[in-house]
Amino acid sequence: MPSTSDDYDCSIAELKLLMELRGAEALEKINSAYNGVEGLCHKLKTDPINGLPNDTKELQNRRTAFGKNEIPPAPSKSFWRLAWEALQDITLIILLVAALVSLGLSFYKPPAEHASNDSSESEAGWIEGVAILVAVLVVVLFDVSVVFWKLNAPTTRQTLTSNSLFFLPGLQSKIETEHKFSVIRNGEPHDIVVNELVVGDIARVKYGDLLPADGILIQSNDLKIDESSLTGESDLIRKSEEFDPVLLSGTHAMEGSGRFLVTAVGLNSQTGIIMSLLGAAKEKKEEKPREETTTLTNGNGAHGANGLTNGIEKTGDIAAASDDGEEVGRMTKSVLQTKLSNLALQIGYIGSVVAAATVLILIIRHCISNYAIDGKSFQLEMDIRTLGHTKSRL
Repeated sequence: MPSTSDDYDCSIAELKLLMELRGAEALEKINSAYNGVEGLCHKLKTDPINGLPNDTKELQNRRTAFGKNEIPPAPSKSFWRLAWEALQDITLIILLVAALVSLGLSFYKPPAEHASNDSSESEAGWIEGVAILVAVLVVVLFDVSVVFWKLNAPTTRQTLTSNSLFFLPGLQSKIETEHKFSVIRNGEPHDIVVNELVVGDIARVKYGDLLPADGILIQSNDLKIDESSLTGESDLIRKSEEFDPVLLSGTHAMEGSGRFLVTAVGLNSQTGIIMSLLGAAKEKKEEKPREETTTLTNGNGAHGANGLTNGIEKTGDIAAASDDGEEVGRMTKSVLQTKLSNLALQIGYIGSVVAAATVLILIIRHCISNYAIDGKSFQLEMDIRTLGHTKSRL
């Protein structure tokens, strides 16, 4: 029978609530509810000194009960969905409209045409419209093919470990195989790949380490953590089992060392929760993002906890407002990409205004020249032909 968190004296939800607390509030919760970190170790059936037994079955049971230390990526968009999104560009829309207008005018033939008209020019009028359509098709296919290949390359479809909020294609496989962390099992230190960490492990942290999971300090030696990646707090946070024992995944150890009990991994860690709310991870079906958002905003501890919860609340609203991750796609653009997109949009608007003004001026000129000066009567067929010539000049 598969192991569940009910086989232990702590549930996933209970550990999540614990990891949302900070400072004295977290310490009070640990002492009152678990009788200290040793009591928490007892509930998780682990030895605070010797760690877990290095038994494959026991480790697998813990992965089944509390989850793996992996964050599966959200499913990528289909080729046709990417193509549809690419066609939403204002410049391409203008080109498509111009191509359709050009094709419509090229195939329209008034009932009475003068023999002096150049038949070869009229027969080849459709080439302009088709050329525009082909150009748009080539641009869209090239752009979509590059994006689709990046999203579905083997190195980008592998699962994410919870040691970073974002990743670069092609580097994830290297991170997964080379990023190792020190744990104590059977009383002996072992360096294991971070995605092999399980809840209940006794891990050792030292200067320069990137924490791969959430945990509670058991022992520390002047340990200081950089939590700016999660809370935005630029100052180093001093951690101690006596006043602030909570360690969060995705943060860096900048000074000191220590040992901690792993309490949350993968999607259940603080980094995993944030990535789920951002839409950058594939959530489990039984999880409810809106409920998680409500829960996460309950922590009011020290050391930037309010900044973390406020940020999660905002990102939760974004994720709820966009099931497809469209808003997330805009958010993850770099500053340069955002500026270039805005510039392209402005150029498109300016070009549209100039083109519309040019057409309007030519129509007004035609009306004044033919109807006001020459005194000609209005003839729809002749005006459409004139508009076609105007289109060719443009």
